[in-house]
Amino acid sequence: MHRNHFIKSLGGLSLLTLIPKSAFSKTIASATEYLKSKIVRDDEGKTLNVIGDIQTHKLVGSETNNQIVEWVDNVEPGTGIPPHVHTKEDEIFRVIKGIVEIMVDGKTTILNPGDVAFAPKNLPHSWKVVGTEKAKMITSAFPAGIELMFKELADLPPGPPNFDVVTEICGRYGISFITS
Repeated sequence: MHRNHFIKSLGGLSLLTLIPKSAFSKTIASATEYLKSKIVRDDEGKTLNVIGDIQTHKLVGSETNNQIVEWVDNVEPGTGIPPHVHTKEDEIFRVIKGIVEIMVDGKTTILNPGDVAFAPKNLPHSWKVVGTEKAKMITSAFPAGIELMFKELADLPPGPPNFDVVTEICGRYGISFITS
């Protein structure tokens, strides 16, 4: 039987009949006990200036059972994050507007609108907005937790950051910078 015919013959949600009702009810109850749906509009979220990286946090760990955090970076040309390594979370970068140069595991490429890059934990990576226009990039990290570090970094005094302080804060969250 062809897949399309099989799916049509089941009739939409009939697949749920294959799952015992008691197991399905327990799974749904367990998931909804901690998670609530959420709609976040483009102009909504908590905005932080993380050492020049303007981030608008859309979903945070406290809302996703610490599964994922997602934010939007709105950054000027020349802004970027130097090479570093995460030991706790993987990251996905999706460019919406502008041009971003990204390096993952020693390989550098240009991301244009619509392009996506995946940076698994324990691999060095960095990014920088190139070109002449501001970039908008959606970044996801999983599991969540890194948003707590961003809050600490955003709370640093204005002006040029003290790199030793930044390194210490990031280190507490399992992130280290690569120096030449």
